[in-house]
Amino acid sequence: MIRLTLASSLLALLAACGDGQPLFDENGTDPTDTTDTTDPTDTDGDGGDIDTDGATPPLPGTDAPSPDNGIFRYEDRNDKGGGLVTDVSYDAANDTFTVDNLGFDGANTYQRVDAPLNTLGVTRVFAADEVVEDTLTGKPVEQIIPYRALYGVSDNQVDGEPRTSFAIVRTGGYREYGFGGYVYERNGGVVIPTEGQATFSGQYAGLRVFDNATGLEYTTGNMSMDFDFDDFNANDAVKGQITDRRAINQDGTAVALRTADGQLLLPNINWVIQEGSPSLNENGEITSEVVNTRLNDSGAPETYESGTFYGVLAGDATRGDGGEIVGIITIESTDPRYEGITAQETGGAILYR
Repeated sequence: MIRLTLASSLLALLAACGDGQPLFDENGTDPTDTTDTTDPTDTDGDGGDIDTDGATPPLPGTDAPSPDNGIFRYEDRNDKGGGLVTDVSYDAANDTFTVDNLGFDGANTYQRVDAPLNTLGVTRVFAADEVVEDTLTGKPVEQIIPYRALYGVSDNQVDGEPRTSFAIVRTGGYREYGFGGYVYERNGGVVIPTEGQATFSGQYAGLRVFDNATGLEYTTGNMSMDFDFDDFNANDAVKGQITDRRAINQDGTAVALRTADGQLLLPNINWVIQEGSPSLNENGEITSEVVNTRLNDSGAPETYESGTFYGVLAGDATRGDGGEIVGIITIESTDPRYEGITAQETGGAILYR
């Protein structure tokens, strides 16, 4: 639960993380609660443990997920600095965002970035302090910069809480990807159709950081996901795409759309359609590989960006507003603009019928 909260409620959030269930809560109450793949076929995109069917959880978080209850997930700890963020809190009264467990990101309270970069589409953007005073002498202590946080929240509510929400925190202050993480959540349960098809869409926002270079870029785009609840027979088919991707520097200037060889810097991201694996499981959790291609020096297509989408379906997808999806993508690539540099993009979206 991303907590829309008063500052005093942070203690409750930290206490909750001991059982592996931190996250968001939008009214200051204590948060309490809130699948695997076979060889995929790439269609080029045109288009603890989970207690069901022996599946393992896609990410750490809710230990015993159910279609009847809320679910939250956070990035798995990895050797690239990811997975350190599990505790976050949004203070609506002051429009600030609090992040725990990252060294030299100020006093943990991130301020809203000045317009026009205070939002990326519908996603809010926050920045950590760049200088903190020595608590004894008052001397300035320079922080690792920049740290940025993205916060996305649903238009819909369940029992006074956002039906879905997500947060992403990354830094461009290291010559490696640096420390950070992401979290996402569903409040309430899900009803998944047993027949027919459905499409969801929304605005995408992300952060790009680099290995072997410092710096950070924002990204934006449009995202869609489609479901076939009739087929495959082994699993509901899922496909998706992120289109119209753009990159923006921290000063608000646009990054060139094309590289020196005339190809798109950020081409569409495409879902790999999977057969025989629970890309959508009975709890509403979604796991999909994502990929795109560009032409190599010989003019042949080769994989450019590849990664994973993790998300969850929320609400009743059989009636009313038809539910929604919250999810996070992490994707990596070589950076064609520079020699020896790789890029990692982490983005999120909330999609509606």
